[in-house]
Amino acid sequence: MSAAINAQALSDFLDYLRIEKGLAPLSIAAYRTDISQFLEFLQKQKRSLLTARRTDVRDFLQQLFSNQVDGRSVGRKLSALRHLYRYLLLDDKIDHDPTLDIESPRRWKVLPKALARDEMEAVLAAPRAASNDAAQPTRASAALTLRDRAMLEVFYAGALRVSEIVNAKLEDVKLEAGYMLIRGKGEKERVVPLGKSAQQTLREYLAESRAQLSGGKSSPLLFLARGGHRLTRQRVWQMVRAASGAIGRRASPHMLRHSCATHMVENGADLRTVQTILGHADISTTQVYTHLALDRLRTVYQKHHPRAKAK
Repeated sequence: MSAAINAQALSDFLDYLRIEKGLAPLSIAAYRTDISQFLEFLQKQKRSLLTARRTDVRDFLQQLFSNQVDGRSVGRKLSALRHLYRYLLLDDKIDHDPTLDIESPRRWKVLPKALARDEMEAVLAAPRAASNDAAQPTRASAALTLRDRAMLEVFYAGALRVSEIVNAKLEDVKLEAGYMLIRGKGEKERVVPLGKSAQQTLREYLAESRAQLSGGKSSPLLFLARGGHRLTRQRVWQMVRAASGAIGRRASPHMLRHSCATHMVENGADLRTVQTILGHADISTTQVYTHLALDRLRTVYQKHHPRAKAK
């Protein structure tokens, strides 16, 4: 049904451009291409042109940026959608224009991808679930499972980079105080808090697994590979990717870092706090997350303010 609705809406709009506006065939073809691309995006969201929301338009434009489409092309596609929805609004096909209040793409920055909260919970639980599915887990495999769980928890709790987690030292963990000392880019140090879940999993890892993995060797590093060896960046990437298989996505360690920042901003954290946790030298780098707070603010306002919706 939505496919038929989309096709009819697009056909009517293109007829309007050709007959009423007198546009040349090449211009009409460009409109068709840009809007058809948006239609493909909407089909994956199970929406039609008539039910699209502002978040759908914005997510579509963000996807274009993520696919390295230049700002001028993104701006053209947004302009095509503006004209389409202005026509649909005037023709009484819709009662709300989803392109309203979307700023010029030239002012955008590409947002890092983040997992939804339920996806993040599934990723954190994935190593344990995989272990439970195993027929007879060995002591070594159980130790690796607990290590991976602890690493995922710390990634998400402290928004760490891969280099920071493979270089984290045992002495940097202050479980009783609930934080870790992180040595980031340029040897800059910062303190990141650890939530209760991360603290508990780290305690279990230190008590039950680290000695098993060390193989009797002495190492200052917090997280170890078998035999007490240093973890490689590639192995950490493989671990995160394997855990994200539980949600059908190919997550990266960087996505866990950005998920931490995204979820904090969505829950009302101020940018200075997020900047400190991420270790950004300049708050302008952290401001890429501000639109998340604004989108949430609008959503909450629309839901709860008694006069937010037109009668």
